[in-house]
Amino acid sequence: MFRGATKVTLDAKGRLAIPTRYRERIAARCDGQLVATVDRDHCVLIYPLQDWEDIERKLMRLPSLNEKARRLQRLMVGYATELELDGSGRILVSRELRDFASLERTAMLIGQGNKFELWDEATWNEKRDEWLREDDDGVLPAELESLSL
Repeated sequence: MFRGATKVTLDAKGRLAIPTRYRERIAARCDGQLVATVDRDHCVLIYPLQDWEDIERKLMRLPSLNEKARRLQRLMVGYATELELDGSGRILVSRELRDFASLERTAMLIGQGNKFELWDEATWNEKRDEWLREDDDGVLPAELESLSL
């Protein structure tokens, strides 16, 4: 499981050092094999390979004549890029993924259980603050009504 928010730096080539605390889990779970893709929120999603393969199969089973399903397939499968942890615990984030998420030098790596989200730091801070300020009506989706925190 991947948890926590970590400020990270991308070098000039787009390499990102995965924080040490995650490296053993990644090695054990997927032998350092990851897949990165994009999200509609303009961040990069990073999955262990086998988790991504499950998601990809589900995406490709969506009805191809459904416009929203095709859009999601085009984005998520179209941008999917295989990554491998190098000997220094780094991954190379492609130029296409960096451009999509406006990633420059500083970024935030956000653990989301089975995956990471990689955000441009300024974008993350803006979105986080926006989410904290949102005035909601206090109504939870049905799926969350029985959740106790």
